[in-house]
Amino acid sequence: MQTRAAVLREMAPPRPYDQSRPLTIETFELGGPQAGEVLLKVHAAGLCHSDLSTIDGNRPRPVPMVLGHEAAGEIVEVGPGVTDFAVGDHVVCSFVPSCGHCAYCADGRAALCTPGAEANNAGTLLSGSRRLSEDGRDVHHHLGISGFAEYAVVARESLVKVDPTLDYDIAAVFGCAVLTGVGALIHTAGLRLGQTVLVVGLGGVGLSGVLGAIAGGAAQVIAADIDDDKLGQARALGATATVNTRDDTALEQIRDLTGGGVDIAAEFAGAQAALEFAYAATAKGGTTVTAGLQHPDARMQLPALQLVAQERTLMGSYLGGHVPRLDIPEYIALYQAGRLPVDRLLTHRLSLDEINTGFERLAAGEAIRQVVQL
Repeated sequence: MQTRAAVLREMAPPRPYDQSRPLTIETFELGGPQAGEVLLKVHAAGLCHSDLSTIDGNRPRPVPMVLGHEAAGEIVEVGPGVTDFAVGDHVVCSFVPSCGHCAYCADGRAALCTPGAEANNAGTLLSGSRRLSEDGRDVHHHLGISGFAEYAVVARESLVKVDPTLDYDIAAVFGCAVLTGVGALIHTAGLRLGQTVLVVGLGGVGLSGVLGAIAGGAAQVIAADIDDDKLGQARALGATATVNTRDDTALEQIRDLTGGGVDIAAEFAGAQAALEFAYAATAKGGTTVTAGLQHPDARMQLPALQLVAQERTLMGSYLGGHVPRLDIPEYIALYQAGRLPVDRLLTHRLSLDEINTGFERLAAGEAIRQVVQL
């Protein structure tokens, strides 16, 4: 069959992206699902910084590649051996296709799945194969999904079945923004009731972290960014205080608010300065967790003595440290109960043809979560 899709053929194009148009909408051949795979009618796909970091070259990937990893849709065909999904199921995609059998999966660390990482780096499905092609030549899959397309073939390990009454627009953001932002605090950092939290970087993932900290019972949720509009959005979502990190007194403000520093600082900006700021804002015994994807060559500096003398902790969080099949339904239940209002993160709904405008808006910091409707 054929599918229209947004393909990246060359990384690091000049901005603005609505003029250079790094993604072109083309029609590709899409092979049918093979053993362990399904054919998905994509209904919604979110624009994420992980997509943007491939476009701008910060996270190099093989090209040509159909982008999009935060997606939701309906199964229209199942391949041989697929018994846990059926035609008509509504699903959310997870951007790490955890195999369930490697040492990391067996230890409950699905985000670190070895075969999943190898497939994602190679631009294939979990099987090592590709189903997208043009003129007989393979086209790469983005993180096993390639959701900026009308249809996608994905491994069953990339899917989580969800409540069919959930709007696709909302369902999509649970696959990346919510898992990453909420999970970094609740799951990776182990937020406890009454702790103080700082969230640095207020995009879709960071504001998900704000919502997660509130839902997790933090006594104070301080939001930090360089953009006053985003600080205002954080306050509207329930942050107890906000700090503009361009202010020379930003660290002093946080220490004054918390009596010395926060218990947990979470960094989602993907910038060295932001991570160093987050670390500096924690108190003795505090935890700094980062889910921001920086350039592979980026390095940070920190006073190493503090790690011992002040019992600091510095942690990384990928996919929120989750097992998606277990955790996505739980977070959706919190949303449906009104305790995790992630629908408030959606700022724009786009057509596939508007996707370059959406990425320029994201690069300029003028959107929180945009969703392509297909």
